Parts: sequence; C-alpha cells; structure tokens
Amino acid sequence: MRLVFAGTPEVAVPALDALIASGRHEVVAVVTRPDAPAGRGRRLVASPVAERAEEAGIEVLKPARPRDPDFLARLREIAPDCCPVVAYGALLPKAALEIPAHGWVNLHFSLLPAWRGAAPVQHAVLAGDEVTGASTFLIEEGLDSGPVFGVLTEEVRPTDTSGDLLTRLAFAGAGLLTATMDGIEDGTLKAVPQPAEGITLAPKIQVEDARLDWSAPALRVDRVVRGCAPAPGAWTVFRGERLKVMAVSPAPGRDGLAPGEIAAAKNSVHVGTGSHVVELLWVQPQGKKPMAAADWARGVRISEGERLG
Repeated sequence: MRLVFAGTPEVAVPALDALIASGRHEVVAVVTRPDAPAGRGRRLVASPVAERAEEAGIEVLKPARPRDPDFLARLREIAPDCCPVVAYGALLPKAALEIPAHGWVNLHFSLLPAWRGAAPVQHAVLAGDEVTGASTFLIEEGLDSGPVFGVLTEEVRPTDTSGDLLTRLAFAGAGLLTATMDGIEDGTLKAVPQPAEGITLAPKIQVEDARLDWSAPALRVDRVVRGCAPAPGAWTVFRGERLKVMAVSPAPGRDGLAPGEIAAAKNSVHVGTGSHVVELLWVQPQGKKPMAAADWARGVRISEGERLG
C-alpha cells in the first residue's frame, strides 16, 4: 500500500522505521507537528519523525492544523491507501479521515478500551497495572473509540518508569503496526468494535498531578515517581523551592518518620510517608542537574525534623 505516516515524537520513530524497512509498503509522505522551540536558545527544531523522514528522503508535511485546506489538498494529491498514526498530537478532522481508502490506523499504547487518551502508559503505571500493551485501531471522530485490528500485551515490571515501558511498547508496537498494514492490504484483518465496558480515560498528566503527597502510602509515592518519569517529573517542595524527585525505593524495614520527614545519613536519605519509609535515590534541585539524593542532602545540610512538601 501507499502509506502516509503521521507521528511526531521519538516514540513514533521505531514504527516509521519498521514501515520503511517492510519492503511491502511504500511510505510516500509523513505528517508531523510544526517545528517547535527547544533548548535554552528556544530555536525552532523539527520533530524526531520529521528528521527521520528527511534522512530517508520522504516528503514531510507540517500543517499548523490538519484541517488546513492546503494540507488536505496535498493529501488528496498523494492519494494514500492508508495512513498509519503513532502519537501525532493533533485531532484529525472528518475531511482528512475520509481521504485514504483504508482510513487512518492508530497505534495506541494500551489495551483498548482501557486508557483512552493522551497518557495511557503513565496512567497504567500510576494505577499499578501489572499488564498493559498496545492496540491498532481505525480512527473515528470519537476519542480512541474506533474498532480494533490487533493487540499485544506487555508486562509492567515493578521498577518500570513510564519511559522504560513506553520504549518497549514503541518497538513491540512497530511490529504490530506493520503486521496490521499487511493484514489490511491482503484483506485478512478485520477491525472488531471495542467492548462497551472496561473503558478508562488517560488524560495528559499535568504538573500539579505530579506533586507528591507524602501522606499517601509509600506504594502510591513510588507509582507517582515512576509514572511521571521522565515527564513531567514528580516533585515536592523543600525550603520553599521545588525539588524534582526522580527515583525512590520503598524501604519497609524502616519506620518512625512522619509523612514528609527527612532522615539523612552519610550515604542515604529516607523520607516518611503515610505507610512505611521510602529511600530517596535521585533528585534535581531547582536550576541544577540531577544528583544522588545523598549528595544533595550533604549539600543542603538537612536539620533534624525537616520535611518535604
């Protein structure tokens, strides 16, 4: 099939690479979000998908909005058979959805209908799911509600961050998306409507959602830290300034600390929660680079009874 691939961030690149390498389909163009400011200089930078497409000599389309008439006209000229999508980042209008003969097929990183929305992997970690996965489905005008072509499952490991899990799903999902394109092309794959029950939503994680509540159980603190890593990053407050908490480890053998209370030793830092203590492993003070929590504690000279939060 002639394919137009839609995607933006690094997590979409493995799927694009897999489709380019498939040998069975031709990626004739890529749709991605416009260049965005990045870095200290805030200079405009192309998306990872745009960079990879340009390296491969593939036409890149960067509409400000997918409903722009010029973009829709170019898409009609290209006349794709199907448009595979991975984390494109913009809602597709009906006029765009109607152009490819086999529609737009999204690779979504959850077992639909669970975790529909922008942050399925983060919500799976936050919820303590033991198994998640990826689904390919036909995009319709509802939120991740279209019929499903295929799924794969992936274990959520006890120490997984959202970044760890998303990386594994990106590579496994690339194979699923390619196989879905093969099945659509040869007519062996039919989309099945999603169940009406089991629907959960996964809205984007906001910065305030990532604030740690030290009165919550240690298990919850650990999930928030892992679920919000690498972005937006779990955080707390110390001496009136924001402190990013990058890694913790539950330490059920210790107790005697009130929620948020810090106990700093030479090579370790422990913090009380609503259940048992957690060890603080990595932190990032405001305006500084990430560092081991023990190094941070020595630098700030924590007093007895001081608290986070």
